[in-house]
Amino acid sequence: MMKLDFDDWNIHVGAPHPFNERAPQIDNGTGRPAPERYFDHDFMREEWDKVFAKSWLLAGPASDIPEAGDFFKFDIGPESFIIVRGDDGEVRAHYNVCPHRGSQLVTNDFGSLERFTCPFHSWKFDLEGKNVAVTDEETFRPEVLCHDRNLTSVRCEVAVGLVFISMDPQIEPLQTWLAPILPQLELYDIDKMYVVQHRRSDWGANWKGGVDAFAEIYHLHAVHPQTQCLMDDRTQIDLWPGGLSRQFVPFAQPAARYPDQETVNPGIQLMLRDAGIDPENYHGTAAETREAVQQAKRKRSEELGLGYERFSDSQLSDSVVYSLFPNVQIGCHPEAIFLHRFVPHESDPNQFTYDTCILYRHVDAPGYSAPAWMGLGEDVDLTGATRPEIVHTGLGEPPGLGEVLDQDSDLLPIVQKGARSRGFRGPLWSEQEGRLRHFHAELDRRMKGEKSA
Repeated sequence: MMKLDFDDWNIHVGAPHPFNERAPQIDNGTGRPAPERYFDHDFMREEWDKVFAKSWLLAGPASDIPEAGDFFKFDIGPESFIIVRGDDGEVRAHYNVCPHRGSQLVTNDFGSLERFTCPFHSWKFDLEGKNVAVTDEETFRPEVLCHDRNLTSVRCEVAVGLVFISMDPQIEPLQTWLAPILPQLELYDIDKMYVVQHRRSDWGANWKGGVDAFAEIYHLHAVHPQTQCLMDDRTQIDLWPGGLSRQFVPFAQPAARYPDQETVNPGIQLMLRDAGIDPENYHGTAAETREAVQQAKRKRSEELGLGYERFSDSQLSDSVVYSLFPNVQIGCHPEAIFLHRFVPHESDPNQFTYDTCILYRHVDAPGYSAPAWMGLGEDVDLTGATRPEIVHTGLGEPPGLGEVLDQDSDLLPIVQKGARSRGFRGPLWSEQEGRLRHFHAELDRRMKGEKSA
């Protein structure tokens, strides 16, 4: 009999902790969805109206708009939004479109303004979206200007330092939807972090292909074999209603299938240094490194007052990856988070934009930094004094995201091409791919207009 709950993969080391407890099991069945969801234009259009237009969408970190008048632009599919902090400190979201003739109001990714001025005819709007000036107003008949001429706003709420918007005015409150995982995310103090790296790259695949690839580690041994010496691909998967899930990715120990469990290889040496351990003075095996990293981080926390007693041992060494339906994954670490968004193309189901940010909270102490495997260069400002520019690479350009992510960008167009073949009859998911099945089950419910299970 198949063991659906992976009881035979007890991945945790160290002391038991409530954070590591498994969520109640959700059985999403064994069905095989049709492959058209990955490439069909009609499916894409219906998906926009029934999924994206009716979901909470992660627009960006609130740390990007710390002061009144600060804004950032959030583009997704065919729509564009302005996220702005008002004079009252509230964060609001407006469609990035002037009600006069439809011109977009802002084209910069970020900025700070006292009011928005349309580049077409200079109509002006305050930060709350109210029209405050019409150029040559006397040339309009009063009956024309009686129509609503304010910006069209959308629902906008903030949780754990992240700004979410929704085009659905009737959507449930953000914190209600996030309730099963919100206390876990709050442990990481994301609201105290800020962006230190932001990359975008256009990939030749459907956005769901991106979600699928990042929601499982079953592929690591085949696509990223270089990770096997320092990342275990045994895992724990937890599912919650509303398309929410998490997965533990154990770091600082070799995968069980990796032949050498003894040698402290260069990758594991890097993780030892991250935790403040000199590899030259470490006398354990590679299989014992994960626990050593956990203990070293506990010691560092005691010395620096970092408050790591709120974390389980696994949280100190591993990546705990959350999926937020429809298109977000957040890889959480005590020092930094890796934020992934899979942004659908406005018209082509065979393209999406991979948007990734690293958020970090600076601690002025020797040896403290974001995990080295995140690949931040020496030129990266970790202090938060400057917000880095967004580096965007186009379709077919080498994304330069690092070896592992570049391997994903090379593979996904190949998977997308195969998904369009008449020979492909739809995916068959193992229990290691439980987060994929959970995501697609939620997608199917939304497409049918059903409530989340």
